[in-house]
Amino acid sequence: MRYFLLGAACVMAAGLGFSQFPGPPAGVPVADEPPGGARPAQPPPLSPPAKTSVTINGQKITINYSAPSVRKRVIFGGIVPYHQVWRAGANDATMLHTSADLEFKGLLVPKGDYSLFVWLDPQQWQLIVNKETGQSGLEYHQESDLGRVPMDVSRPPKPLETYKITLTKTAGMEGQLKLAWENTVATVGFAVRTPR
Repeated sequence: MRYFLLGAACVMAAGLGFSQFPGPPAGVPVADEPPGGARPAQPPPLSPPAKTSVTINGQKITINYSAPSVRKRVIFGGIVPYHQVWRAGANDATMLHTSADLEFKGLLVPKGDYSLFVWLDPQQWQLIVNKETGQSGLEYHQESDLGRVPMDVSRPPKPLETYKITLTKTAGMEGQLKLAWENTVATVGFAVRTPR
C-alpha cells in the first residue's frame, strides 16, 4: 500500500508540471544573453577601417587603412614623433593594391600588393612603399622597402579632425595620393604605366 501511494504521488507531481530538473522545453534554444534580452552596444572603434580607390585607364588602385581622429591631442610632433617611420594610419599596416604598374616620381611599383609607411619630417615627408603585406602597422622592416619618394607638404585651411587618404585622377593616365590629418596635407603624384 505504501508503494502504491508513493507511486501515485509521483504521477500527480508529474501531472502538475513539477520536475527535479527545471529548464526550457525540449527543442527550445537557450539564448546566451544578459537580463533584458539585449546585448550591450559595443562602442565604435577609435580608428575605424576606411578605403579609397580610383580607376585610371580601366585599372583600379585601392588603399585600405584605419582612420584615427585627433581627439584633443597633438598628432605630428606629439604622439606621432618626427624623424621616425609612421604607419600612415592606425592598427594594421596601410595596404595598397594596384592592378597596374605605377610610377611615383621615378619609383616603379609593379602591379600587386604593398604596405605604405611615411617618414615624417616637419619640412619633408617621404612615402615608403614596402613589399611586406599583412603585418601590424607597428612592424616595419626597412630591408623590405621597394623605395621612397618625397611628398609635397602643405597646411589645410583648418585643422582636420579625422585622418583621410584620398586617391584621385588628375589627368589621362595620372593620379594623386593625398594624406591629410590635423595640420598637414601631404601629396604625391603617380602615373599608370601601360603594358608594353
